[in-house]
Amino acid sequence: MDAEACLPAQALAPRFAPWILMYHSVADETEDPYLLTVSPERFAEQMDWLYRSGRRGVSVRELLAAQARGRESKLVGLTFDDGYADFARHAVPVLRDHGFTATAYVLPDLLGACNHWDSEGPRKQLLTARQVTELAEAGWEIGSHGLGHRALAGLSPEELERQTRESRRALEDLVAGPVSGFCYPYGAVDLPAARAVRDAGYDYACAIDHSSLTGRHALPRSYVGDRDGAWRLRAKHGRHHWREAVTGLRWAPPRSAAGARP
Repeated sequence: MDAEACLPAQALAPRFAPWILMYHSVADETEDPYLLTVSPERFAEQMDWLYRSGRRGVSVRELLAAQARGRESKLVGLTFDDGYADFARHAVPVLRDHGFTATAYVLPDLLGACNHWDSEGPRKQLLTARQVTELAEAGWEIGSHGLGHRALAGLSPEELERQTRESRRALEDLVAGPVSGFCYPYGAVDLPAARAVRDAGYDYACAIDHSSLTGRHALPRSYVGDRDGAWRLRAKHGRHHWREAVTGLRWAPPRSAAGARP
């Protein structure tokens, strides 16, 4: 049985995934082998384009709440993976200037550490526990990126539960509030991972690609890099909706392991 057949009936309702942009680091770097860094100047230009085009950047939590009310047409989800410290230093001031919000996905086991998983890239400082707390208190959405940036696809049920439940518990203790969003490290997701995230109590999860697993717990996103000016962002917006129309994919939570077979 394929993955789509494992989705509940409401997955076939005519509702498409909203447009969500995927960022990582906002900084000035001379080396960027993984193409994950956007310069502060380019980032400001990208946010200016969203603002001038009548759009507003919001957290995924706010985006999905607006969609539930049928009011998401001019909203764009802004996400920042890995919890880099430059989110607070370079991204937050620009977002505030435009009246935007965003979601930062962080790694509770690596707060205050660096991106050791990027073996060929520059060392980047990650947000500290204090910074995460301050961001949450200021209204920014904090989501989980797993415990320590380990890909979830292919992990054992026990390790999936640890990565999803323990990371959520640790972050909720840190921010003294609910953590409802998850983001898959490397964008790697399979059906067991999506089920584990849903069963851990997350309201939604972000992946990357449009695929047969597209759902509320595997939301597709558009990658944004330093080369993306206004016309490239416009093209990515069009491609997002084209993929939705061509594939006919709808989004909804995967069924629990007890309610479906892979």
